[in-house]
Parts: sequence; structure tokens; C-alpha cells
Amino acid sequence: MAMIKKKIWPEWFNLVKSGEKKFELRLADFRIKQGDILVLEEWNPKTKKYTGRKIRKNVKYLLKFKLNDFSQEKEIKKKGLYVIQF
Repeated sequence: MAMIKKKIWPEWFNLVKSGEKKFELRLADFRIKQGDILVLEEWNPKTKKYTGRKIRKNVKYLLKFKLNDFSQEKEIKKKGLYVIQF
């Protein structure tokens, strides 16, 4: 089990903290797996400093894909993607 630290802006931090946001969408430029701990550290983009607030979340499920995995890269670039929480 690894502990991965990532910056998160205040608006997203508050949604995670309240329990309303139960997912994270990130560029896959780091290693993470199910069972790891994701530490989200609130980052203020205006001051360019950490606020000191942190949230620890257990990684329960991980989906990694590339834009053309579904042969729709052109459409995804044009229309974007949704992450839908149930």
C-alpha cells in the first residue's frame, strides 16, 4: 500500500470533504493502485501555497484508459468526457 499526495484546489477540496464528490479525475502521470491511500492537500492557486488542510481517501476502484481505447479520440477531443457518479 502506497500513500500518494496530490494538490487539490479549494472548491474541489470542499466537495470531497462534504462527501458530495466521491471521485477524482487525474492525468495518469503517476503510479496508483487499488488499496493505496490518496492524500488530497488543499492548494490555493492565488497564493500558490498549501492551506494545511488534507483529506485521506482509500482507493477503492481505479479506471485507467486512453482517449482512443474506444476508437473515439476525435469525438472526445471535440465534446469532452463526463465522469458520472452513482
